[in-house]
Amino acid sequence: MIEAAPQTESEDTGFASRVRSAVAWRWGSQLIAQIIAWTSTLIVVRLLEPGDYGLFAMTQVVLVALNFLNGHSFATSLIQADKVDERRIGQVFAMLIMLNAGLAVFQLVMAPVAADYYNQPQVDPILRVQALIFFTTPFIAMPTALLSRRLEFRSQGLANMTGAITGAVTALGMAWLDYGVWALVVAPIVGFASRGIVLTWAARLLVWPVFDMRGAGDLISFGGALTICQLFWIVQSQSDIFIAGRSFDLHDLGLYSEALFLTLIVTGRFLPPINEVAFPAYAELHKAGKPLGPFFITTLRTVLLVTAPIYIGLALTADEAVYTLFGPKWTEMAPIVAGLSLAMPLMALQIICSPATNAMGKPSVYLATNGFGALLYPALFLLGVSAGPMGLVHAWWAAAPSLLIVTLALTLPKVGVGWRQLAGALAPCLAATLAMALIVMWAKPVLPPLPPPVTLLLVGALGASVYIGVLLVIARPALQEIRTFILHRELDPAATA
Repeated sequence: MIEAAPQTESEDTGFASRVRSAVAWRWGSQLIAQIIAWTSTLIVVRLLEPGDYGLFAMTQVVLVALNFLNGHSFATSLIQADKVDERRIGQVFAMLIMLNAGLAVFQLVMAPVAADYYNQPQVDPILRVQALIFFTTPFIAMPTALLSRRLEFRSQGLANMTGAITGAVTALGMAWLDYGVWALVVAPIVGFASRGIVLTWAARLLVWPVFDMRGAGDLISFGGALTICQLFWIVQSQSDIFIAGRSFDLHDLGLYSEALFLTLIVTGRFLPPINEVAFPAYAELHKAGKPLGPFFITTLRTVLLVTAPIYIGLALTADEAVYTLFGPKWTEMAPIVAGLSLAMPLMALQIICSPATNAMGKPSVYLATNGFGALLYPALFLLGVSAGPMGLVHAWWAAAPSLLIVTLALTLPKVGVGWRQLAGALAPCLAATLAMALIVMWAKPVLPPLPPPVTLLLVGALGASVYIGVLLVIARPALQEIRTFILHRELDPAATA
């Protein structure tokens, strides 16, 4: 169980290959897992009612709020640490077991309190069953960290797909058998359990927990800082549902929560896997004394190249997209989806910043930005909640750009990147997105009346063609850089800069 040392200078030529393989497995497996999950969700959502999703969203606030203490940050500290041995692995394993057992007990105690807060008796039994999730965490967090430290993501990808398949089958079966909201409750538990089994086997996690914490001060310090960051992130990301839960009826809460689910598919599902690969990659570069700035710019530019057209396109075709994906009973959700989509590219850029400074051993930047977000988002949601779901959307419009500016202001000096340098890298993507948006806004009114799926297909194809065409004219080097990476060649940091 003793980890290998980081790659030496003579092994640099293999670094990009290992990162490429890691990205391919982690992101590719996430894509397959999400296709499975989306297919299941789009079938289940037609079998259940908006109220079922509103009730489930209430319990998710409690579950996610407690998850910040599940010890995953302490497991993450093993990735950044210079040296890892069997004793240190056992110490972190012990932390995970103690923390998650305590969280399960605490959630059982808090279940009736949460039910009283929301004035929904069903919240109580749902939370009691969901406490089982905490018992799977040690067998997910620990092997994930050990595999990530070595940039080994193949096994993680297989585990993710296993969890997605078992969860999807469970959700579909229970929804079809008319179990209502319980289909949403039981499916994640089954998925997490199966994922934990595969990960534990893949990482060969054959160590006993070590409850003697002597010598683990650095792990506790780094993991503790990330845990506080996670707490701030939970406050930021869950405060809208927590605040709206007492103001909205189940129908409106279900519409908003599912709109949020749809618009967070890219930022919430595909960016975390990229961060999981970026963190150990940045850490290895930093330990080798290499600059992080060029790769930081490349990461941000690539993320914006993907997220900007997706979200702006979704904002412009929200009516057709919601009707096609969710069915006619969800059409009230379209304006919420359109509004949230406008804020998501900014959120995507903000999320992708933290791995660089964390890998440098400077979690204080992550702590400061998440702390600011934990104050900003709830304050704006409190101001907007009286205006209903669209009031929360307007809060997003103010919060997302504000947090991004603060995050970049703190991060760019640490990684050695200037504002003008970053703006020059992102400008072609923004120009192409603007051209795409103008063409789509012109095309939609001139199209003859067509079924929503057909309109969505035609407008989407037109927008994608315009976007790619403009990039080929004004940003060919950026596209060539991505092509070079995909075709198994090394990146030139100087050219990237």
